[in-house]
Amino acid sequence: MRRIDVGILLSEGVEFSFNGDYRCGDEVCTGRHTVSSVEGKICWQGTLCDRLLFEPCAEDSFFTIENVVIGIDFHWQRKERQSFKGSLLLFVEEGRVRVVNRVAVEDYLVSVISSEMSATSSMQLLKAHAVISRSWLYAQLERAKNSEAVCGYSTDDEIIRWYAREDHTLFDFCADDHCQRYQGITMAANSNVERAVKETENMVLASGGKVCDARFSKCCGGVTERFSACWEDSDVEYLTVLRDSESSEPLPPLDTEEGARAWIESVPDAFCSSPDGRVISQVLNSYDQETADFYRWTVVYDSDTLSALVREKSGIDFGLIKELIPVERGASGRIVRLKIVGTNRSIVVGKELEIRRWLSPSHLYSSAFVVDKQMADDGTVNFVLKGAGWGHGVGLCQIGAAVMGEKGYSYKEILAHYYPGTELKNINNFS
Repeated sequence: MRRIDVGILLSEGVEFSFNGDYRCGDEVCTGRHTVSSVEGKICWQGTLCDRLLFEPCAEDSFFTIENVVIGIDFHWQRKERQSFKGSLLLFVEEGRVRVVNRVAVEDYLVSVISSEMSATSSMQLLKAHAVISRSWLYAQLERAKNSEAVCGYSTDDEIIRWYAREDHTLFDFCADDHCQRYQGITMAANSNVERAVKETENMVLASGGKVCDARFSKCCGGVTERFSACWEDSDVEYLTVLRDSESSEPLPPLDTEEGARAWIESVPDAFCSSPDGRVISQVLNSYDQETADFYRWTVVYDSDTLSALVREKSGIDFGLIKELIPVERGASGRIVRLKIVGTNRSIVVGKELEIRRWLSPSHLYSSAFVVDKQMADDGTVNFVLKGAGWGHGVGLCQIGAAVMGEKGYSYKEILAHYYPGTELKNINNFS
């Protein structure tokens, strides 16, 4: 079974413990340990070394890491005690200790599905997510062989940036939202998850003879987005715009200001518009449920607060921000390029995640929003952002898929809805 390296933590010092025996070279280790970075090397038990690899002596052995940071830069960021199967690799990165878990792909997927959503989700949703998480993983490994990590460009008047898995060079994937959430066996507490992974073992989505880059997000807001709105300026047929409902009614043109406003200010029927807390709890873990009203939402900033926020997040002094002007929208109404006009300067920023990062202390729910300016009673100007959805909106909508599962759709039907024209194949059939 193929193994991958997952980056878990980067810290000045790391405390960890072994449940069961682990081997490091000729030494068998158990119990609690601490390592730190000293002069560019790992310091462990008074010895300096370039790297340490601890491998389990038994299949049921696992290790536990203290103070793992999850939700990095999001409003739910926190530290947790997490346990992992597989091997523990330690080395120094930029003067700090990098913690890496070397783990079998199928074991990794059990944790990913439990970390991305509640392990109590319906079997059909769990199976669908097992397939797309596996597909995304293998697609990214293939991309890493054949592409350079070009993630944007900038000029004096424009900053366009997107974020890709290729940002990681010392391991395959990180354990946070940048890649796929992976919180070890701490989250994998439901046998249904293991069953879902086992019953879809080695199954991936395929299109055109290649494994699909099966993207997904929390809530599409009623319509999915094309790949190019969020990442490179190229598209694939199966990551396209589609209405997230049973309706076959054509979508209005959401890439115009008029169309986007009409859509965002309405509440169209969609799978992901479900107010059913029981269904939503299948997808949202406890800390995700701290985010409410994400199908349609409103954020208000006064001009001073907005100006200070953008200055802090972008590193650019715009002066007092006067206007937020959508320059380009994607097919779902998400803003791809936004012009920020200040008293000192004006810049166009994109793509969607960079816009969300500049306009929130953590991340704005999505870039599918319209902007209104209102005069407050005290004479200050408020910027009112009315938006739709949570996340980039490309590919599977997790809340929409949960509702589909509750409505009786099979996992194959869920996958066919969100990735049209694809087929299921065994990963071992790819050379």
